[in-house]
Amino acid sequence: MPLRRRRPLARMATTAVVAGTAAHMGAKSAQRSAAADQDQAPPAPAPADEPAAPGAAAPETAESAQVEQIKQLAALKDQGILTEEEFTASKAKILGI
Repeated sequence: MPLRRRRPLARMATTAVVAGTAAHMGAKSAQRSAAADQDQAPPAPAPADEPAAPGAAAPETAESAQVEQIKQLAALKDQGILTEEEFTASKAKILGI
């Protein structure tokens, strides 16, 4: 099977998806490292006036980043830059499937 040359825009889109995924995974790794560092440190007493909402906001932020990446991929697919197979593969990577 001869190698197929990809369109320059498809290469750029793929590069953007890979870079975005790498940035997301780097941020996720940093979050895990910070959480591991916090687990090793003795827990500080929590003030009674402060709600626990900031801890609950972190998963929503990660999910919204995933949703945003999938929206960007869908826009690239709608423009014809990505094929259906490329879109599906990239979406599976983002979702960790």
